[in-house]
Amino acid sequence: MGKKKHIMLPANQVDLTKVKYDPGEIEAPNLNGLWLRIFVMLVEMPFIGPVIVAYLKSQNKIQEMLRETVIPEPPMFRPEFPPQEQEPGVVCLKEDGKSQDRVDSGIRCLPQYDPASSLSSPLFRYWKIRDYAYSYRSRITTPSTVAEYVISAIKEFKHPTRQLVSFDGEDVIKQAAASTQRFEEGKPLSALDGIFMAIKDDIDCYPHPSKGGTTWFDEVHTVDKDAVCVSRLRSCGVIFVGKANMHEFGLGTTGNNPNNGTTRNPHNAERYAGGSSSGPAAIVASGICSAALGTDAGGSLRIPSSLCGVVGLKTTFGRTDIKGALHDGGTVEIIGPIASSVEDVMLVYAAILGASPTDKLSLKPSIPCLPDLSSSHETLSILGSMRLGKYTEWFNDVFSPDISTKCEDILNLLTQTHGCKVVEVVIPELHQIRTSHLVSIGSEALASLTPHCQTGNDKKFTLDSRTNLRLFRSFTASDYVAAQRLRRRAMYYHMEIFKTVDVIVTPTTGMTAPLIRKRALDIGETDLKATGSLMRFILAGNLIGLPAISVPVGYDKKGLPIGLQIIGRPWGEATIMRLAAACEALCSETKKPASYFDVLKGR
Repeated sequence: MGKKKHIMLPANQVDLTKVKYDPGEIEAPNLNGLWLRIFVMLVEMPFIGPVIVAYLKSQNKIQEMLRETVIPEPPMFRPEFPPQEQEPGVVCLKEDGKSQDRVDSGIRCLPQYDPASSLSSPLFRYWKIRDYAYSYRSRITTPSTVAEYVISAIKEFKHPTRQLVSFDGEDVIKQAAASTQRFEEGKPLSALDGIFMAIKDDIDCYPHPSKGGTTWFDEVHTVDKDAVCVSRLRSCGVIFVGKANMHEFGLGTTGNNPNNGTTRNPHNAERYAGGSSSGPAAIVASGICSAALGTDAGGSLRIPSSLCGVVGLKTTFGRTDIKGALHDGGTVEIIGPIASSVEDVMLVYAAILGASPTDKLSLKPSIPCLPDLSSSHETLSILGSMRLGKYTEWFNDVFSPDISTKCEDILNLLTQTHGCKVVEVVIPELHQIRTSHLVSIGSEALASLTPHCQTGNDKKFTLDSRTNLRLFRSFTASDYVAAQRLRRRAMYYHMEIFKTVDVIVTPTTGMTAPLIRKRALDIGETDLKATGSLMRFILAGNLIGLPAISVPVGYDKKGLPIGLQIIGRPWGEATIMRLAAACEALCSETKKPASYFDVLKGR
């Protein structure tokens, strides 16, 4: 007799009162240095390798879930969203209009700007986009002057922090001069004119190469124009400083990269910045750039934003056109902004939003909106009616109690100050969600890379990437279909939860920034337990395409940043940004990073 198959109940028949919390701890070795090199050699061997991979999959119940379970739901190969009602208290934007007009609408959504209090505060605060825009218009400084400070900071921070992998100072000066000329003529393109931004190394930004954190991908991928999102920012007058570092091809959560050097956390250079958008988060946290663009297929915006103490927005799948990103054919990845404040994220989001023609037809996105924060009375009224879903057992499953405590504190403040109501929810099958995401992202990454790896390029990847690719190659077509059946179940559970709450709140990560092991800098490392902890609360946003934002809410006892994640309904970016702005306003604690440069005032 063969193994007995496990038959899952249809998702709509699962009794949530009997669901037991089971995140499914990852069982895998933590390897670096020589041991990692030996492990990769073994796992790539013809006969020994498949045995090792099968054992690891068995230990983590991957085989059991995908091949020994009858899943009654039909597969869902990309997110399918039910129709959504328009969010309250919002300003609707024209998706097909000009980016500059949307940014102008975004400015009108913000509270009134007071330059006196903003520019002369005795406490540390990050400069916001409106601070730069006011300083340029008032001729306190110019984009060209700020460019000199930016270039100086980049050269100073280049080693060992390694935030940028492609930088051309002369090009930055040229862009800044053009912006300065526009201000002198009284014709800035938008509030983003003269704002300095970095672009992650897997998003095309002409004339810089796109290597995806590798040593070789530019040999098979030619950049002859900007990605769509970059083009929209350029039309607003943004100054691009270059391409930002990342975990190789997005296949990791720490930002470790032996190819380029590993980006260090601005709060503590002995700690990782998080990944895969390590460079974008670190350069914003360092004060050098007001914002950056990154990608997020498995927390790659939110994880580094949380670890570096900045704000990262993962939009609804399909809300932004991903054309021009290296993984632009997948079903879990988006392009989104990282900035030091929620209002700056709103402005960059306004500039880049707009679905691709294909996604407009297939996903039927709701009209994009921004929260109208200009009216404090309306904002307070909306916040007072918000219901925040919290799965307490999951919420508290963190490496350090500092994380859940700080996140709990902000929820209590939201309740006491605004009248928000915290509602207990249950999210079933978290382990299955992780497995479904692993198979989905792994299969899509492999499909993108395989055509370019036929001439030995696969051996040029770092050791941890080669370990991941070996696992991905073990997935079969039937595994992929089974994973998509699990994806549909996850969508059902979350849509049911959103019938009773407006958002779901969690810590962004299960741990603060991990220590960098010295041996990992040269060879790399594989630490899937740390990866599991960093990704614990992340995956539903990618697997079923929900919008989510990470906002800083404090620090642990070691002074490392902690982020709160707010997950919204499909197309509900305005709601999560409104709540994130409320969290930001309630957090009095903002520490100046150890590696910080004031490029507005040049100090």
